[in-house]
Amino acid sequence: MNTIYNFSAGPAVLPKEVLQQAASEMLDWHGSGMSVMEMSHRGPEFMAILAQAQADLRELLNVPANYKILFLQGGGLGENAIVPLNLVGRKAQPATIDFIHTGSWSGKSIKEAKKYANVNVAASSENTGERAGFSGVPDPASWKLSADPAYVHVCTNETIDGIEFQFVPDIAARSNGAPLVADMSSHILSRAIDVSKYGVIFGGAQKNIGPAGLTLVIVREDLLGHALPICPSAFDWKIVAENDSMYNTPPTYSIYIAGLVFQWLKRQGGVAAMEQKNIAKANLLYDYLDSTDFYVTRVAKEHRSRMNVPFYLKDESLNAAFLAAAKERGLLQLKGHKSVGGMRASIYNAMPIEGVQALVEFMREFSLSN
Repeated sequence: MNTIYNFSAGPAVLPKEVLQQAASEMLDWHGSGMSVMEMSHRGPEFMAILAQAQADLRELLNVPANYKILFLQGGGLGENAIVPLNLVGRKAQPATIDFIHTGSWSGKSIKEAKKYANVNVAASSENTGERAGFSGVPDPASWKLSADPAYVHVCTNETIDGIEFQFVPDIAARSNGAPLVADMSSHILSRAIDVSKYGVIFGGAQKNIGPAGLTLVIVREDLLGHALPICPSAFDWKIVAENDSMYNTPPTYSIYIAGLVFQWLKRQGGVAAMEQKNIAKANLLYDYLDSTDFYVTRVAKEHRSRMNVPFYLKDESLNAAFLAAAKERGLLQLKGHKSVGGMRASIYNAMPIEGVQALVEFMREFSLSN
C-alpha cells in the first residue's frame, strides 16, 4: 500500500508523533483516569496543559513579555470581526482601517471590517485583466496609507492564492504609528518572525498548530482595553487576557493538541530549524514547476508561499485524471480552491520532505504519460 500524504489546506496534516501520543492518552491522561475531553477546564490537570502550551508557544516565537497570548474560538474568519471590534475604539468614530489586499483572505477581512469602520484599501495586487486573481504583494512604496488609521491589516500568507510576505512592512512613520495587524493563519510557526514588529498576530489553528476550533491571538498589552461597546465580552481581548483565556470554556482538546504540536516543534529544533526544512520542501516543488511547461504557476517568484503552492495543468481537461491518479498513489486533497481552480499542494510543517518528493515524482510521471 502506498504511503499516504495529505496535502489539504486545512484542516491539515498533523505530525504523526502527535497523533500517536494523543491516541495513547485518549482514555487516561497521565494517570488522571480522564480523557482531556472530559476534564474540567478549571481543574488542575487542564490548567497544567494550558500553562505549558502558553509557555512553549512564547518560547518558540520568542514572544516579548509585553504581549499577551490568547486562546480563543471562532477561527480566522471570526477573528476578522473580533479584531476591529477590539481596535477601532482606539480612534474617534468613525475610525478608518487600512488594508493591503493580496488575496481571498484579505478580501474576506475587508468585507467584515466594513461593518465596523471605514475601510481604506491602501494597495491591491488584484489582476483586473482577462485572468482574474492575485500574483504577488504590492510594492510597499505604492501603499496609500491613511494619515491616522486605527490599524493596518495584512494577511501574510494567502492560503488560496499562494502568496506570502517575505518582508515585514515598515508602516509606522507613514501611518502615525498605527499598529500592524497580521493574519498569519496559514504560516505561523513555519518561519522565524519578530513579534515586536506587530501589534497583533492572529490565526486559526488548523494549518500549523492543531485541529480546527482554536484561534490564537498575540496582542501587545497597550492595545487591550479599547473594545467597542458592542463587542461580546467573550471576545473582548482585555477580559480574555485578564482571565488567562479562561473567561468562558476554552476549546480544551484543541489546546491540548496544540500543546503537543509545540512540544514536537521544539524537538525538531524550533522554528528556525523548521524554516530551513520548509525552504527545502518549497524549493523542491517550485524548482520542478519551473522546469516544465506541463504545469503552470502564476505567483511572482519573490512572493511565492512556502506553505501553499497553487499550480495548474496547462491542459486543464486533464484535471480529473490527474486527481484520480494522484489519489491512487496516496497523494490526497490536491484539488485547488473552488474560487481559483487548478491544483494546490499545502506543505505545512507536518508534511515531510518525502511527501513533496513523492508528489514531484508523480507529477513528472504524469506529464510524461500525458
